[in-house]
Amino acid sequence: MNVKFTPFIMLDGHANEAIRFYEQALGAQVVFKQTFGEIPEDGNPSPIAEEWKPRIAHSVLVVGSSELFVGDTEPNQQLERGDQVNICVTVKEVPEAERIYDSLRSEGKVLMPLQPVYFSPAFGMVTDRFGVTFQIFTETI
Repeated sequence: MNVKFTPFIMLDGHANEAIRFYEQALGAQVVFKQTFGEIPEDGNPSPIAEEWKPRIAHSVLVVGSSELFVGDTEPNQQLERGDQVNICVTVKEVPEAERIYDSLRSEGKVLMPLQPVYFSPAFGMVTDRFGVTFQIFTETI
């Protein structure tokens, strides 16, 4: 089994500011950054309002040999203090994503069903029974 864990910091409109801060404070290098406005139209279930387009949908920062993901919440997603850090679980195959997703959602709460999306053959979000939010991501092959 090849599984990778990455911390994912979720913010409410302050991701760009946080990215600049982590570049300075941690010496992070931004290797990927995509705004909500840059998401392909066919990869988005509903239109994005103009005021949301400059917000960061996803970014990848490299600090030493580690990665850190930073992004803003989606328009329909509520963010509460303490919920800012998710764990992104990256796997290579859909069956492994399904197994992990099903295990974590037992007695938990589904935030996004595991499904194909424009950036992954299987992506979903679940908060487990302990209140920890996981993003399950299958690499594109």
